[in-house]
Amino acid sequence: MPEFELHRLRRFPDVEAPNLQAWDATDELLVREALAAGVPGDAIAVIGDEYGAITLALTDAGLLGIRVHQDLVTGRRALANNAALLGQTGWTGCELDEGLLAGAQLVLLQLPKALAELEEITDAVARWAAREVVLLAGGRVKHMALAQNEVLARGFRTVQPQRAERKSRLILASDPLPAPADPPFPIRRAHDGLTICAHGGAFAGARIDIGTRTLLDAMADLALPAVAPRVIDLGCGTGVLAAAFAAQHPDAVITATDRSASAVRSARATMAANGLDGRVQVTLDDAGSELPDADADLILLNPPFHLGASVHEGAGRRLIRAAARLLRPGGEVWTVFNSHLDHRRALSRDVGATEQVLRTPKFTVTRSVRRG
Repeated sequence: MPEFELHRLRRFPDVEAPNLQAWDATDELLVREALAAGVPGDAIAVIGDEYGAITLALTDAGLLGIRVHQDLVTGRRALANNAALLGQTGWTGCELDEGLLAGAQLVLLQLPKALAELEEITDAVARWAAREVVLLAGGRVKHMALAQNEVLARGFRTVQPQRAERKSRLILASDPLPAPADPPFPIRRAHDGLTICAHGGAFAGARIDIGTRTLLDAMADLALPAVAPRVIDLGCGTGVLAAAFAAQHPDAVITATDRSASAVRSARATMAANGLDGRVQVTLDDAGSELPDADADLILLNPPFHLGASVHEGAGRRLIRAAARLLRPGGEVWTVFNSHLDHRRALSRDVGATEQVLRTPKFTVTRSVRRG
C-alpha cells in the first residue's frame, strides 16, 4: 500500500503559515500503533485529530466506520476539506459523548493542553467505551508532564508511558476504572452574581480570566443606542461577557459564538444557569462565518493569542477581520488584548478609528468604530 501523503493535508480554514503544518510525529505514531493493533474501524474512536491526519491515514488504510471528535469547528471543516481533497470517506464526526465511545475498543488521543480537558476525556472513555478499551494518548515531549499520567490514572488501572520517538511520546492506558455516578463536568462557580459553567476544554475554566475582567470593568459605563442593539460576543468562551451584558441590558439581542465545542457547551450551560438561555443564542462557528454581514451594533472581543501550543497572533487577527465584516457602519467593537500585541494597528486598519479606553500593566482595552 502506498504511504499516506501527509504533506498534502492543509489546515484551512484555520490559520495557515510556513511554520504551521497540519500534522506532527505524534499523529504518525498513533496511526502506526492503531494499524498494528488489528482493531476494526468501527471499534476505533479518534479524539483531538486537529486537521484529520490520523483519521484520513486510517481510512486510507481501509479502516472504515471510525468515529471522530474534534473540539474546534475549524478542525472539523479542515478534516472535511482534506477528505474531499483526497477522496476519503468512512468516518463519522461525533461529540464527546456515548455516541462517540460506545463499543470502542481503541481510542486514539492527541493529548490536549489543559489537564481539565484530559480529565473530562478520561472520564468519558472510562464511562462509555468497551471494558477492554485501550486508550493511546500521544503528544510532543516538550508539552507533556507527569500530571497527565496522574489524570489518566484516575480513570485507568494501568498507565504505561512509552519510549519517546522523534520528539513525541505515547502513553498506553488500559483496564478502565468504574466511572463515578455523575460526570465531573461542567464545573459551576459563582462570580459577582453570575454562575459560570465550564467543560474541560473551555479556556479559564469556571473563572473570569483577567482579560475578560478588564473588559467588563471598562464597559461598566457603556452607553447604548436607544434602539435595542444587536450584540455579538465573538469567541465567547464560557459566555461570561454575553451573560454579564444580557443581565445589564435586558433589551439587547445577543449572540455568543465560539469555534470550540467545549466552549459552546459551557456557554449554553452558563446561560441556563443564569436564566438567560432564552435570551442569548449560542452558536458553534468559525469567526462568526454563519452570521450576517453588517448586522451587529456592538461586538465584544477577547481574542486568543495562541494556536494550540503555539503563540501566534493569527487567531486574533482572524477575529478582528470577522468583527469588521459583522459590524454595521458606525457599530463598535470593544476589544481586550495583551498589551504587547499589535492588535490596535490591526483594528484601525480593518475596522476603523480605534481609541484606547483602558490600559493595565498587562492588558489594553480599545473601542473601534466601524467606518462607513
